[in-house]
Amino acid sequence: MTQQTQKTSIYAVRTTSGQERTVVDLMASRAQVKKLPITAILAPEVIKGYIFVEANGPHFVDEAIAGTRHARTRTKGVVSIQAIERFIVTKPVIEELSVGNLVEVVGGPFRGLRAKITHVDKVKQEVVIELLEEGFATLPITVHADYVKLVSRGEGESGREENS
Repeated sequence: MTQQTQKTSIYAVRTTSGQERTVVDLMASRAQVKKLPITAILAPEVIKGYIFVEANGPHFVDEAIAGTRHARTRTKGVVSIQAIERFIVTKPVIEELSVGNLVEVVGGPFRGLRAKITHVDKVKQEVVIELLEEGFATLPITVHADYVKLVSRGEGESGREENS
């Protein structure tokens, strides 16, 4: 019988908070060495202290975490795919951005600077920002939505609004 015909389940594993990536790497290498039927390991950034493991049975997960640093224990029961689906399906960054939001530029020449959104073009996936840092003129700069990270919603709306 092949592994594809066996039914897998998803199990939650409690870890030391902040060490999720370490546990994932250690478990993946252990599963590979011992040839354990572990299909996937997920460590969502928004859930601290837990990772999710898809395997053919709970005993395989227990074997993979036995002696692994920062892996505490497997929680009882299984996790439904619907419970973790929102961590797997990523929505575009542009969906959560709107005029007046404060953002941090995470790529390009203005990386690390904070800015205010003055216009959102959802079709082109672009935002027009004004840098808030001193020493930069308040010129509108158009960047791709992937180059900004939301810092706070709607603050700074009392400033200038540009409608071009």
